[in-house]
Amino acid sequence: MIGNGPVVPPFLQRSSVVVPTIGRPSLDVLLDALAAAPGPRPAELILVDDRPTGEPLRPERPGLPPVRVVRTGGGGPARARNLGWRTARTEWIAFLDDDVVPDADWYQRLEADLADLPADVAGSQGRVRVPLPEDRRPTDWERGTAGLATSSWITADVAYRRAALAAVGGFDERFPRAFREDSDLALRIMDTGARLVRGQRWITHPVRPADRWISVRVQAGNADDVLMRRLHGRHWRDRADAALGRRPRHTAVTAAALAALGFAAARRPRAAALAAAGWLAGTAEFAWARIAPGPRDRAEVTTMLATSALIPPLATWHWLRGVVQHGGVRRWRGLPDLVLFDRDGTLVHDFPYNGDPDWVRPVDGAREALDRLRARGVRVGVVSNQSGVARGLITGEQVEACMARLEELLGPFDTVRVCPHGPDDGCDCRKPAPGMVKAACAELDVDPARCVVIGDIGADVEAAAAAGAAGILVPTPVTRKAEVDAAAHVAGSLTAAVDDVLDGAW
Repeated sequence: MIGNGPVVPPFLQRSSVVVPTIGRPSLDVLLDALAAAPGPRPAELILVDDRPTGEPLRPERPGLPPVRVVRTGGGGPARARNLGWRTARTEWIAFLDDDVVPDADWYQRLEADLADLPADVAGSQGRVRVPLPEDRRPTDWERGTAGLATSSWITADVAYRRAALAAVGGFDERFPRAFREDSDLALRIMDTGARLVRGQRWITHPVRPADRWISVRVQAGNADDVLMRRLHGRHWRDRADAALGRRPRHTAVTAAALAALGFAAARRPRAAALAAAGWLAGTAEFAWARIAPGPRDRAEVTTMLATSALIPPLATWHWLRGVVQHGGVRRWRGLPDLVLFDRDGTLVHDFPYNGDPDWVRPVDGAREALDRLRARGVRVGVVSNQSGVARGLITGEQVEACMARLEELLGPFDTVRVCPHGPDDGCDCRKPAPGMVKAACAELDVDPARCVVIGDIGADVEAAAAAGAAGILVPTPVTRKAEVDAAAHVAGSLTAAVDDVLDGAW
């Protein structure tokens, strides 16, 4: 007998695929593979265009899931991935890099990897193969890329629960490169008590073409290693399965070079010669370690000799730069999931008990501030006391008309909450009560701890605190001094308050 119960959509409809891209030709190969693969499709494919400028991407092709393109304006890989998952509304977010090729059964295996995971599993990593040349030995760059096949928690193919990403603020945008930001995220998620597992889906990660100086440029990652140590302690490498590498030897070789120069300047030729010999021996050993397993053709040997002399001092320089840059760094908090604004006196000039849409007049910078939050994937809403309804001074229809005008002027809001009660009605929604803040968070499935309330009087920040959210006070002439003194966070303007939110200072 066939029942008439609700149709349960495929599990993948509870997931989105996020691909940050800088418009490389490899993106077309990835999209072709996703379009041709059989099996159920995820809810959507979100392409995050991380180019500062350029023609819009045109990813349309038959067979893809619904595609959405969003742009960062060039914020780097961590920011691009954050915008991607914040834009999505599904339970699972699967990240793919734009230079990988999923296997033909990737959709099916992704579904199998995620469908039956227990609640304490926050993420699933795919498996990576890196094809190397069969007709010759791989180059130094090719061998380095091959290490991705055994790396842990790399974003070439990894899926996370959206709630887990929100709980830790997503990727730490202080990691400016596609390096260590994935390990940092994994460690922070595991610090919450969640587990990460490996799935059975596969991707191919071809070796990307690179010029001869690529090994020199990647030494900037030594500064990111310092940030990892600052954030996760001295044993972070053990937890992240990240080998120490040659940095201590690079430091020793650099020290020998500096000593040789110092002794020469001090006219101590014997000491300078000994130090120079130490530098030469260290550099030669490093060069041979890179040349010996490689193809040993003229181009490769020349490149290894030149870069082996440059890498030790550059690695040391970037490490020292990181020590200075990342001193006193704090745990990443990320952006809030939701920012709620008071209306009168905060978003618009306060005309008491206003029921006329023509008098809805935004404060300076309001539209720009809201658009900046929207552009980063932060949802925005309004929580407004409208006691004029209870007092008989305005009607509910007038409040709705003014709210409609507000959206015309300032753009769409993800949630709008209004309290029509008076101060003596005993409701739980009128600020400073937390009802509207809690209801807005519940409507959008946001943890109040990941919400910020911005308002112009003490009742706004008190409502935030009572709901478990953060509050920012933006004083106006009607704000009492006692309210300013009591507020934990005060900003000089609406624009400054949003600046603080986007800087993580909330």
